[in-house]
Amino acid sequence: MAGIYIHIPFCKQACHYCDFHFSTNFRNVNELVKAMKVELNLQSHYMGDEKIHTIYFGGGTPSAIPTHLIGELIDEVKRLHRVSKEAEISLEANPDDLTKENLADWKSFGINRLSVGVQSFVNEHLVWMNRAHTSTEAINGLTWAKEIGITNITMDLIYGIPNMTMDQWKSNLQTFFDLDLPHLSAYGLTIEEQTHLGHLVKTNQVQTEKDANYNLQFEYLMTQTQKQGFDHYEISNFGKPGFYSRHNTAYWLGEKYAGIGPSAHSFNGEERRWNVASNMKYMTMLNKKELPSEVEKLSKKDQFNEYVLTRLRTIWGIDTNQIINQFGADFQNNLKSSVQPYIRSGHVVFNGNSYVLSNEGKYLADKISSDLFVVD
Repeated sequence: MAGIYIHIPFCKQACHYCDFHFSTNFRNVNELVKAMKVELNLQSHYMGDEKIHTIYFGGGTPSAIPTHLIGELIDEVKRLHRVSKEAEISLEANPDDLTKENLADWKSFGINRLSVGVQSFVNEHLVWMNRAHTSTEAINGLTWAKEIGITNITMDLIYGIPNMTMDQWKSNLQTFFDLDLPHLSAYGLTIEEQTHLGHLVKTNQVQTEKDANYNLQFEYLMTQTQKQGFDHYEISNFGKPGFYSRHNTAYWLGEKYAGIGPSAHSFNGEERRWNVASNMKYMTMLNKKELPSEVEKLSKKDQFNEYVLTRLRTIWGIDTNQIINQFGADFQNNLKSSVQPYIRSGHVVFNGNSYVLSNEGKYLADKISSDLFVVD
């Protein structure tokens, strides 16, 4: 189930916590989209002749650029690839861009799934994060999207925000449930060194949430989404049956994908590519018909460790039969030995075919994964 990821590296303003590649200067947006079309052509055989089942516009803020450019990129993908008639075509959007006009345009181009960066319905939180929208704009935009016929919608929320009370977190979740959306992505606030927030923490201007509060908010998230009929199918993702993110699920299950745009990554099972994180360098190289990427050939050890890292985060877990078939008995034996302490502690459950994280294990997902890696 191959997919294409298109990175739109533009934002109206910089969120204080974000370390993704983007620019707030839109002057070269048309030239950059033109370069993306060149890259789509140069990358057209990266996944062989596999049919495309997902197209995902991420960023940055894809909703911030003129809508017709999104349509042009979709048309170029369809010209170059066999795209399934049932393909999931997702667009990340900020709430302040969810106008009736934009929504109608995106739907006409084939966008059938929206990922909306709400982050919080508490306006003080939005100001603190330097978001460009208000709570009212978020609620109105999500309502308009449903009215116009885009019903496959996910939104992002962040927990662990400094000074966020449990009542505020409960209110955020209740507002989400009241909107009757089929999917939620919820992330614990992460402090990245190269961000404004990272500077504030380093200089002791901001105190991050205590682990106890952070964990209580995560626990409440898990229990309440389950009560509302959501499947916790990946550490940060909760979907109603039939509404899992097909694009991201393909990542976690090791499917091939091509990444287009500055800083985008590609993976075809044997190698990983990543593009230069500079809009100007990206355009300059593609103007010369050169791919702006570095390539890493993945050893069997690399492939195994990546499999463990991604699969352990999901409800499918680490499939022991796939380990044997894809990597061999030595990797299986090493895994079986390494995982035993976490089975004894109750952080990992073996269901006869797969190793899966328990709810307690989800708090330690990254540490458990790293302890299961094969090292030199």
